[in-house]
Amino acid sequence: MVHPQTKLGVVNPKIGYGVFATAFIPKGTIVYARDPLEIELTPGEYQALEPMLKETVDKYAYMDKKGIRVLSWDFGKYVNHRCECNSMNTG
Repeated sequence: MVHPQTKLGVVNPKIGYGVFATAFIPKGTIVYARDPLEIELTPGEYQALEPMLKETVDKYAYMDKKGIRVLSWDFGKYVNHRCECNSMNTG
């Protein structure tokens, strides 16, 4: 689940959607927490998907430390995954 003080918006036509803060969020704030509504796919479940579904999972899901692909149900799937991030997640 993504932080409640965020909104989904268009970055630009080339990049597409992004998540933007609607209020000041201090550095180090947890902005995403994994929750029971997320779709979780084991490696076997992922491999069994049809190619079109795999493309969607590849674009919008992240892989956790156990190799499970996690697809967010909310707009958390649009969060930019930056190497030098200034926020935290529990995913």
